[in-house]
Amino acid sequence: MKKPAHNKTSLSGSQSEQLLMTLKLRFEKNMQRHQGITWAKVQAKLEAKPEKLWSLNEMEKTGGEPDVVAFDKKSGEFIFFDCSPRKSAAASAMTAKRSTRAKNTSRKARLQKWRPRWALSF
Repeated sequence: MKKPAHNKTSLSGSQSEQLLMTLKLRFEKNMQRHQGITWAKVQAKLEAKPEKLWSLNEMEKTGGEPDVVAFDKKSGEFIFFDCSPRKSAAASAMTAKRSTRAKNTSRKARLQKWRPRWALSF
């Protein structure tokens, strides 16, 4: 007897609830990362696009700490970055790149110029 096909890009109801709670707690703990963004809007977008929630769960499973860092008004998308404190080559490269930027460049302009490969927008 064949097993039913499993959609690998969706979470069960309980997995979704658990991840949303984790993301909400991180969101509330780090409000400086997403000033002007409300959790209710982020949650509504995540619930409307379960494949994005699955992607964030994959980031969590590998030790990442995804969190909202911006909202792109033009596309209407929230942007998540892996905000884990772990040290890695990618994090070091990101730090080096940030230190070479002009100090008068706005945060929004910096986000548009450079989006790390682990960024997720929806």
